[in-house]
Amino acid sequence: MAGVVKAPSGPQAPRASRAAVPAGYRRAGRRAVRVTAAAGGGFYLFLYAFDSVTAATYALFAAVALGGLSRIPGTGRQRAAVMLRAAPWSWVLITLGTFLAVRTWSAVAGMLVVGFALAFLAVCGPRPAGAAPGLQLLYILPCFPPYDPGSLGERLGGAAVGLGLLVLAEAFLFPERPEPSYGERVAAAARLAGHWARVLGAPPYALTAQDARAAHSAAQGLRPSRVPEPARPAGPGLRDRALAHSGLAARAVLSRLTRLGPPPAGSHGPGVLDAVARVTDETALRLTGEGTEVPGRTHEELARIRTALVTAPHSGTGPDSAPAQRRRASLLEIVDATLALSMAATLAVHGRTAGAVASPGRFWYAGRRAPELWWHRLAGNVGRRSVHFQNAVRISLALAAARLIAGVDTLPHGFWALLATLTLTRTTVAETRVTVRQALTGTLVGALVAAGLLIAAGSDTTVYAVILPFVMLGAFTLGPVKGVGWTQALFTVVVSMVFAQLAHSTWQLAEFRLLEVLAGSAIGAVFGLLAWPRGAHDEVRRSGAELVREAAEIVVATVAAVVAGGLREPRATAPGHRSLQHGLILAESAFAQFQREPDGAGRGVGVLRTGASSTDPDWQATLMMAHHTLWGSDRLLVPPPPPAGPDGPTVEPPLGREAAAEVQRLGDRVAGRMLLVSAAVDPGGDTPEAPVPLRDPTVAAGLEADPPDASPAYYVAVSWLDGLLSDLERITGTGKDGAAGPA
Repeated sequence: MAGVVKAPSGPQAPRASRAAVPAGYRRAGRRAVRVTAAAGGGFYLFLYAFDSVTAATYALFAAVALGGLSRIPGTGRQRAAVMLRAAPWSWVLITLGTFLAVRTWSAVAGMLVVGFALAFLAVCGPRPAGAAPGLQLLYILPCFPPYDPGSLGERLGGAAVGLGLLVLAEAFLFPERPEPSYGERVAAAARLAGHWARVLGAPPYALTAQDARAAHSAAQGLRPSRVPEPARPAGPGLRDRALAHSGLAARAVLSRLTRLGPPPAGSHGPGVLDAVARVTDETALRLTGEGTEVPGRTHEELARIRTALVTAPHSGTGPDSAPAQRRRASLLEIVDATLALSMAATLAVHGRTAGAVASPGRFWYAGRRAPELWWHRLAGNVGRRSVHFQNAVRISLALAAARLIAGVDTLPHGFWALLATLTLTRTTVAETRVTVRQALTGTLVGALVAAGLLIAAGSDTTVYAVILPFVMLGAFTLGPVKGVGWTQALFTVVVSMVFAQLAHSTWQLAEFRLLEVLAGSAIGAVFGLLAWPRGAHDEVRRSGAELVREAAEIVVATVAAVVAGGLREPRATAPGHRSLQHGLILAESAFAQFQREPDGAGRGVGVLRTGASSTDPDWQATLMMAHHTLWGSDRLLVPPPPPAGPDGPTVEPPLGREAAAEVQRLGDRVAGRMLLVSAAVDPGGDTPEAPVPLRDPTVAAGLEADPPDASPAYYVAVSWLDGLLSDLERITGTGKDGAAGPA
């Protein structure tokens, strides 16, 4: 009948009801059920079946620590695997806390050392960083009365049961579909690059605007900020490093392909691009588990093509005309990035077994063992310029101070003061101030509710036992979605219901909770104010400025070597790379923290006046510029392997006088503009009053007026330098593509 709308029936109704619940509540609700089941199961088992208050306490807080306080990314089974690996460390921490707690000075010293070590775990990737707060709580818990080393067995047994129940709950309750892995994302980008290479290798030799947008979207999808935390290759191990390297190389291939124009008559092109397409296809198969060759025949063929592009003779006429040489330089960049993508993917899949065939410069990590790579990551972040080091110092000092105050003043529940310090201290003083205000408001409301329940129920523990699971479900569902105020309010009720079952309690328990949260948050606020109060705000600027300065030094050194005829001695990598690679470690960690801080993208972190418009820097483009500097310098200075055959490689002739002068002029300009951008980014630098164009306004692109003695090395050098100018335009937002270029 017209005008009658039928209500959904059958299986459609549940789908509609699920869609009505926001995804954040669904995720938090599933997690709340897991944590409540594990924590409540262990707590009730030990308290009411075995009459063990100590084991019950540790079973509950072990599950709450790693299930509620920790934020381990990934699916339930991925989190369960992390928790299993963390279990032995949790027993070590409980043991240390138990024996060090008997003296205030030893407890404070232990808090300082353990607090720093656990906070510094953030350098090892998102999963160790996510587990660190929970491990901190497991060390804090035994640091307070009763000081009873004789109960260590009960403590460890309770924690083992709580963690075991949590692992089972994470693995089997509400299983989740995993996010696409980073390798799968790189494989999709590699397939797309292969498709575009074939398109560019046949008439009309051009991508449509829609194709360019698709390539841009695929490249942007590999940026760490666009990848969910579980899929980010952020660890210090070989496979994670190789995956991250393959993502950078895939983005470089896509970027260079979208800038490749139609070939001049008789120039290099279709054969090279066909080989690029076959290598990217093979790489995609390897990343998805369908290819096994190491490194692959097509990779070796493309390596020979690269050598031919570098060593081909140059006559200056016909196929070797200036337009053809420019295209050859562009193809060399594409081939070089494709080879890097292929080798990085091989290392990511096959690990150290493929290390023997990797370049020792670009893939310096290929032959290193895991402990050495972990040490390299840790050592690279030790120093006041590292935001991970700053955060670890801040939280360890705050926790040690809180423990000292709790020990000297004998706070009745000093555990709560340290827990407040741990959970409410943020990386910026502004964020800490907002968080503390919300937390204190929530704690006050929760304390009033808890006091009312304690007065009404009195000593009837049955009431608290019935209420506790429902309050826990609410706390772990609403807290992550509604914010810190709700978390503190509901958690105050949770701990009141827990301690009311462990010992006779009055309404003053809620009062103690409020006072000690106030003390802990005040300590966190003080140390947030004293120790790097702006978080990554200034550090991301300093590290970005340092990156651009070091890139300028490499440009100067590389251009000088090219003008002089190349490196005097063979090297695994170009000079100056070690300092720039170390700078990348610091800049990437600062940028990652900057993204997590509130309003990190729009706080006005340094306005640049280096072009037609003023804008905030594009930090991702800054990191990519550093990588392009490294890769281009190696391309110019590190000789390729000799081709197969009895004749050996053709020696590249040195630049002629006019070509050398032109490369020197453009190199000086690029280095000068890098220093200009660096000064504008640096919080202590001097920004010029008037805008200065990045490119020479008298020369349209810096490539039109080629000297008569130009050689292939000239075109490779100029192509690299012009690409760096494009990177600077992305950083400052002054190019035609703005700051959102695909690289």
